Amino acid sequence: MPWEKQFDVDEVLGKAIDAFWCRGFAATSMQDLVERTGVNRASLYATYGDKRTLFITALKSYDESRRRALFADLEARCEPKEAIRQLFFANTAQASRPGEQRGCFMANTALELAQHDKEIGAIVAEAQEEMEAFLFRMIERGKADGKIPELLDATTASRSLLASLLGILVLVRSRPEKKLLDDVVAEAMRKLN
Repeated sequence: MPWEKQFDVDEVLGKAIDAFWCRGFAATSMQDLVERTGVNRASLYATYGDKRTLFITALKSYDESRRRALFADLEARCEPKEAIRQLFFANTAQASRPGEQRGCFMANTALELAQHDKEIGAIVAEAQEEMEAFLFRMIERGKADGKIPELLDATTASRSLLASLLGILVLVRSRPEKKLLDDVVAEAMRKLN
């Protein structure tokens, strides 16, 4: 008879995401994961493999459930320029909530691991490329509907906006000052006028 899991795999993965998101890969031990998830070490290893494999699974799950879901929602319900503004605000809003200044799991991973781990670096690069592509699509749609100047180079603007967004994701952790973050968003949005 095959071994049966005695826990909800998705719930445990969510708890692992929170652990890695709060502390990073290096500072999160397997014991931390055992304590956070409530699942014994042997079951974690049997289900997810080693800590690095669990981290990669958690990072991909986070990316799919948070960033990609946000992009789909913004594209479906917002005009292009507003979608870009809402993307920035979605990332600055957490700075105003006490204890929530943990930034973006993907951006944190970019700073901690992307340079040193080729596979994780590729995941981070793909996420950033998708962010840039989202911004590019919104700019092109905004140009088509006349809300963004037609002469604006969408490639250059989307890359500049990406850099501003990534800067915000770092500032949310290090300097979560509302005025600072609002100024960065305002300057980024001025590029679309």
